[in-house]
Amino acid sequence: MNNGGYIPGLINKSERDFYAYNVTKRIFDFSAAFFGLLFLAPLFCLIAILIKLEDPKGPVFFSQIRIGKNEKAFRIYKFRSMVSNAEELLEKLLHQNEVSGAMFKMKEDPRITKIGKFIRKTSIDELPQLFNVLKGNMSLVGPRPPLPREVNEYTDYDKQRLAVTPGCTGLWQVSARNEVGFHEMVELDLEYIANRGFFYDMKIIIRTVIVMVTSRGL
Repeated sequence: MNNGGYIPGLINKSERDFYAYNVTKRIFDFSAAFFGLLFLAPLFCLIAILIKLEDPKGPVFFSQIRIGKNEKAFRIYKFRSMVSNAEELLEKLLHQNEVSGAMFKMKEDPRITKIGKFIRKTSIDELPQLFNVLKGNMSLVGPRPPLPREVNEYTDYDKQRLAVTPGCTGLWQVSARNEVGFHEMVELDLEYIANRGFFYDMKIIIRTVIVMVTSRGL
């Protein structure tokens, strides 16, 4: 594992080297997100009803500030999978964090609702991020967008994962993410950035579908 310095050329490589890829990626992202939202509209309605039935006080969608490409902040959208006061309860749970580094993860998080467990296991909670893809502050494939408090703990090495547009899925997400810690996540993200390409993205998307269907590693 390389934690001591930069991957040569990872950030400083000219964007012109990736111009055709970036254009193709954006066209594909926009088209897939647009038609995906149309196709998934009935599912969105069903999930919204189930969320409100279990916890009428809270909203259907959960939004949160995340950090994207070049450390630019944006608002991410998900289906709400936790109780309405989840953020208030987080401070009491930080000492139970099950992964090292600048990331919080707890397998048996008491804040997660019953419907929340299902939509998380199947990754349905992530589907509203298609709106972020339409807006252009996220891509279908890329590193997970971190929280501001997580970025505050980043080293310069860790910040290399912010060199590209974050994604709904990525190499980390399809690599048994519950068993992967923060430093391993960074290494997987940097591996993706160094090798990114259209066909590599397609491979990750196919693996994501397989993971969602089998609920493996989620």
